[in-house]
Amino acid sequence: MKRPRLIPRMLVDIVPIGDISAAVKREASAGLRSVYDCDVTVQSNQAIPEGAFDRSRNQYRAEQFIELASRIGRGEKNIGITEKDLYYRRRNYVFGLAYLNGNGSVISTYRLQTSSDGGITNKPAEEVLSDRVRKEVVHEIGHTLGLEHCDNNKCVMSFSPTVREVDVKEENLCGTCSRLVH
Repeated sequence: MKRPRLIPRMLVDIVPIGDISAAVKREASAGLRSVYDCDVTVQSNQAIPEGAFDRSRNQYRAEQFIELASRIGRGEKNIGITEKDLYYRRRNYVFGLAYLNGNGSVISTYRLQTSSDGGITNKPAEEVLSDRVRKEVVHEIGHTLGLEHCDNNKCVMSFSPTVREVDVKEENLCGTCSRLVH
């Protein structure tokens, strides 16, 4: 028989922004539950934030998606998921963004899709996207929990400037990072 939990579990709320498939929402939820042993809820799809599009870059400002996820989400931690191509400051693009110890974050599936993207996997396209989504939501929520980038390239908290690094890392926290949040 399972013992009752005395400490309530953290609630992470997923905020889909734009048209996000049920499969992506399911994978994000499964990844978060698996690594953080948290409760996960999913909000209804939200419209793309007004004013987030930067015409000169043909991309969207990630900060505005975080603000929306923080405002709409009801969790202790909230993560927006979008298919739009995001950038932050001078970076060409970001897979996701979170503020250290904040309550909002975002990931984009735009550059996590398969193609001739430099990824190093032989899995079918849907599995590749599923793996990358799980890793990126776990990574961004890790930042909201105070974790910085990890030097262990297998740790989900390692910095991933390309999908190649996303594919190399595992879905889990390394021992050091795990001890910092548990």
